[in-house]
Amino acid sequence: MGNAALLVVGEESILNALARLFQDRDVRVLRAGNGEEALGIVSREPVAVVVSDNLLPGTRGVELLSRVRDLSPDSVRVLLTESADLPIAIEAVGRGEVFRFHEKPWVDEEIVRSVEEGVQRYQVVRGLRHGDEAALHSIAQSIELKDPYTGGHCDRMAASALKIAEALGLPEETQRAIRLGSWLHDCGKIGVPEAILNRPGKLSAADFEVVRMHPGWGAEIGRQANLPREVINIILCHHERFDGRGYPTGAKGTEIPLEARIVAVADIFDAMSSDRPYAKGYEREEVMRVMGVLRGAALDPELVDLFLAKESPTGTP
Repeated sequence: MGNAALLVVGEESILNALARLFQDRDVRVLRAGNGEEALGIVSREPVAVVVSDNLLPGTRGVELLSRVRDLSPDSVRVLLTESADLPIAIEAVGRGEVFRFHEKPWVDEEIVRSVEEGVQRYQVVRGLRHGDEAALHSIAQSIELKDPYTGGHCDRMAASALKIAEALGLPEETQRAIRLGSWLHDCGKIGVPEAILNRPGKLSAADFEVVRMHPGWGAEIGRQANLPREVINIILCHHERFDGRGYPTGAKGTEIPLEARIVAVADIFDAMSSDRPYAKGYEREEVMRVMGVLRGAALDPELVDLFLAKESPTGTP
């Protein structure tokens, strides 16, 4: 984890338990017994992850983490909570104030995983903000490693999306955004536990709800990293459907930004062509047939026709 700083906030027993948990890991543990002390530390030095108990002297952990977000937006925030406060924790996650929460008594391995993923998210945001194209591609590849079944997906997706963009005659700057957006479209999966991403078979309703959060989480990362608006549009909207039955917002038709509609065509084409833990990839002829079925439903019909014409040996859909 590159000796990143982890700030733990709570009473002495919690601080000691978390400090012991990370003493042999490559992370520098900072300690605070209350909210004001924690805010002082965050204002003085870079902190990758803040883990706070919700029960603090004079305030609630969820309120502290909201103030941490204002003071240090890149710091990833994790909440420890009692079962009675679970609705508050869930709402805080939905508002983007908290990255992950853990009910007490926590499971050590789950806390460690949250901190490791939090550090990765912190480093990704910093890298995206300051990186050149080669660095962004490297970051995208590292994110892709969370899901080994999607190896090479981002590059293949970018190549397909750019065929559509070129056929439309889109400006070079828009094409660059489409390339970056294709690489980074799943960056929000940093927030999805690997046990869910790599689970064979159909996901439970609860697990799928977690997966449905990743476009919003990714868009938040993109905004924190000051990525171009078109790239953020792709990250946020690549699971929207032309018929309005997608997520996270249910946008439909041309309400969905053009760059996101283009990438959606490329995403579904590659997803159907590739082997996944729950399904073997289709043969090319079947992929082309299903793409035709999806035109006007999941996908923009004009863009599907354009893409199929580019992919067809005869040059026609």
